[in-house]
Amino acid sequence: MKVFLTRRISGEGIKILQTSGVCEVSMWDSDEPLPRAELLKRVQGVDGLLCLLSDKIDAEVLDAAGLFKAILPMGPKLKVISTLSVGYDHLVMEEVKKRGIRVGYTPDVLTDATAELTVALLLATARRLPEGIEEVKNGGWSSWKPLWMCGYGLSGSTVGIVGLGRIGMAIARRLLPFGVQRLLYSGRTAKAEAAEVKGEFVPLDTLLAESDFIVISCSLTPETQGMCNKEFFSKMKNTAVFVNSSRGAVVNQEELYQALATGQIAAAGLDVTTPEPLPTDHPLLTLKNCVVLPHVGSATYSTRGIMMGLAARNLLAGLQGTAMPSELHY
Repeated sequence: MKVFLTRRISGEGIKILQTSGVCEVSMWDSDEPLPRAELLKRVQGVDGLLCLLSDKIDAEVLDAAGLFKAILPMGPKLKVISTLSVGYDHLVMEEVKKRGIRVGYTPDVLTDATAELTVALLLATARRLPEGIEEVKNGGWSSWKPLWMCGYGLSGSTVGIVGLGRIGMAIARRLLPFGVQRLLYSGRTAKAEAAEVKGEFVPLDTLLAESDFIVISCSLTPETQGMCNKEFFSKMKNTAVFVNSSRGAVVNQEELYQALATGQIAAAGLDVTTPEPLPTDHPLLTLKNCVVLPHVGSATYSTRGIMMGLAARNLLAGLQGTAMPSELHY
């Protein structure tokens, strides 16, 4: 069986596939995304596809994958899509479901790495670390001044987490030792596991009004797309710090810019944006009170290696019709 990998992967992941005896592997041998035209060409006739968040897998791609087999009784040949991610909004699931294609993904394995990065981003934003580094480099550091480079601390604060799922819980566990006084969370339902972090389930408006730090850790859905908008920011304290490590499309970036530029909120830290990469002339990048990272939530060597291995095993299981280590049930 033939499989195509839309990006270069290494280590255990590629070894699992190449030594399986199950499939013939072809790969876009680059760290950069493959062009759309190349994707449509390379998926033709494959049994399995391993893709990334940057690959839009829609009807056009799925039709191209089954192009040469569509006249046979078995129908389109593509059996399985394995995505090297926990998110799957790059897959047009309606089209995937229509064709009966199995989907594997990589949840859980990146939880700790993403939670660690979120806490690091929160601290860097609240304590103005990138700004401080620049002051050292450009000569702005002179004598000690009582209020120079002051930021906001976690001790005694109220933290609000929007979306207390796996990653949200991992973030909460890491924040409590900093002396957080209250931990609020909002979402569809209250979570029994929130008791572990003394989490208080509250309406979103309450969370916005009372939190000193607001962390977005929810999935991207029709309900959450653009949720963080002008109205959202207007309900926050003007001393509050906003952090998003979920999906860029949850935030209306133009209205976030206005909230930051006018002092409606104190600061923001983003590990995800729309689009990605964020253009270098984007207004958010002109602000000192906005820290933007290049979507590196899961970027530890160990996490990426585990992700690649899991994605490869999902792909093989889908090819062989056996249980996947981590299958998306839609």
